[in-house]
Amino acid sequence: MPVITLPDGSQRAFEKPISVYNIALDIGQGLAKATLAGIVNGKEVDTSFIVEHDATLTLITAKDDKGLEILRHSCAHLLAQAVKQLYPNAQVTIGPVIEDGFYYDFAYERAFTPEDLEKIEKRMYELAVQAEDVTRVIKSRDDAITYFEAIGEKYKAEIIADLPQGEVLSLYSQGDFTDLCRGPHVPNTSHLKAFKLMRVAGAYWRGDSKNEMLTRIYGTCWADKKQLKAYLTRLEEAEKRDHRKIGKALDLYHFQEESPGIAFWHPKGTAIWRVVEDYMRSSNEKYGCTEIRTPLIADISMWQKSGHAAKYAENMFMTHSENREYAIRPMNCPTCVQVYNHHLHSYRDLPIRMAEFGVVHRNEASGALHGLLRVRSFTQDDGHIFCTEAQIEAEVAQMVEQCFEVYRDFGFTDFDVKLALRPENRVGSDEIWDKSEKALADALSNQKVAFDYLPGEGAFYGPKIEFHLKDAIGRSWQCGTVQLDLSMPMRLGATFIDENSDKQVPVMLHRAIVGSLERFIGVLIEHYAGKLPVWLSPVQIVLTGISNKQDQYLKEVEQKLRKLGIRTQIDLRNEKIGFKIREHTLARVPFMAIAGEKEQSLGQVTVRKQDGSDLGALTIDALAELLLSEIEKKGRVSLENLN
Repeated sequence: MPVITLPDGSQRAFEKPISVYNIALDIGQGLAKATLAGIVNGKEVDTSFIVEHDATLTLITAKDDKGLEILRHSCAHLLAQAVKQLYPNAQVTIGPVIEDGFYYDFAYERAFTPEDLEKIEKRMYELAVQAEDVTRVIKSRDDAITYFEAIGEKYKAEIIADLPQGEVLSLYSQGDFTDLCRGPHVPNTSHLKAFKLMRVAGAYWRGDSKNEMLTRIYGTCWADKKQLKAYLTRLEEAEKRDHRKIGKALDLYHFQEESPGIAFWHPKGTAIWRVVEDYMRSSNEKYGCTEIRTPLIADISMWQKSGHAAKYAENMFMTHSENREYAIRPMNCPTCVQVYNHHLHSYRDLPIRMAEFGVVHRNEASGALHGLLRVRSFTQDDGHIFCTEAQIEAEVAQMVEQCFEVYRDFGFTDFDVKLALRPENRVGSDEIWDKSEKALADALSNQKVAFDYLPGEGAFYGPKIEFHLKDAIGRSWQCGTVQLDLSMPMRLGATFIDENSDKQVPVMLHRAIVGSLERFIGVLIEHYAGKLPVWLSPVQIVLTGISNKQDQYLKEVEQKLRKLGIRTQIDLRNEKIGFKIREHTLARVPFMAIAGEKEQSLGQVTVRKQDGSDLGALTIDALAELLLSEIEKKGRVSLENLN
């Protein structure tokens, strides 16, 4: 007679073993219809799972994140079923869930085309409405190999053959299709109501370029049509905001093959860069971080001591000189420790806070490069704090405060905080990791900062707090981090003298707020759709005249505004005023000032905003006051111009 405990603490007793579905039905028909799976004693199971003993139970519906994941995984199976029906000679390989959707890799005699995708998607919807039951069976490893070999699915058989002897596997079937899968899956295909196939791409079998090329079909799946439509609309908006297109249109930067993955910054892009860097430099000074600069290249022995050579070798660029092997730094922390180690420190000196705009190089795969968002060389706004264990909470609290202030100034008001825990590939003892993870969790909790855990997502040397920013169209971008490191200072010989005159190893806190300046600028461009607020805009105002008679007057206005630090451009071309207005509007310049004979005689200009609104005639002093006021507001102004 199992007793089932639900998340709200209530209990239900049953006279005999009962399925998850029937437990949901006992609660209500509507809930039973909506239930996709369950979590019994912490394990995810199908609705057909029989609960035989007392247990805790959480029912999963499409409203839950887990439910959405199950829908997407089941949709990958639906895709494979449709492909097998339309193209019987195609072989299935793997079909995992990814962010916002799923994909499935197929081996076929040719690559699938967009026309194929239309047919496949149509068949998927036809199969979905048939409400085919999804059933689970258990097979031994050897029986599963025999089964898939018998139906000609050699890739599935190969996957299973690599599993240990004695492994027990689950197979899921729907209609005429069976796949290897851990599950759980939807009870039947009618739950799959809102999906779309997005694109095709090539993918090597098992990610190895030595293996055959497969066709990967990407899709997205949502709980209902409304969510699907919202997602597709968001994709359309994201396409308009693509920083690569806007960067080219606004002449901010470019990439070229001779230096793949490393940006060439043009004057306007460099202007944005300097504003971001100068702002962060002022913020660091405000929060007590003194700036340093350290070498770009260091002997490999330093990276061996720090642990990077063992854990990060494939991402490091190497070079040689006079029979010595050097690494171009992939991270700034080891060289920062050398600055700390150059002097003897007392506990009275701590905390010591250092900031560096350090250029790092990482050997990213060419296929992973993506505009400014994924590059091979970038500048990190790193901070490294050396402190005692007793100072951790206060230092972390100050870093969190600085992060929140910076993000609000840049126009981000919605962000999530996450605590990334120890990864499988790491340095340091479990005791050190236990202490580090607890210290960061306590620091956030004591500051009443809400956060979620990210198991396995920490850096190889320590856990980290991550700041995920939501942009104007709801996308999440991971930017800042605060990392606690008890391993690297020990490995690199950092010490301080405590109150008992004994040597101790300091705690090292790694901090980046905007993270990569390249990536952050890319995020800013997409967040604002290129319509940067006045303080960030590379050109804050354009001056132009009705005729060439105003040229000298406008040059004098330009000189006055530039002396006030206002980034001013003057357009003296012999073009019609309408043409120039359109051109600078498309260039997303926040303000435009126009002068004719009347304005010149009165010492004024007519001012127009980027959105087309007319501010009328202003004196030059009034214009300067307006611009300086807008610059001072930074990103704390209303985000009304983002859409």
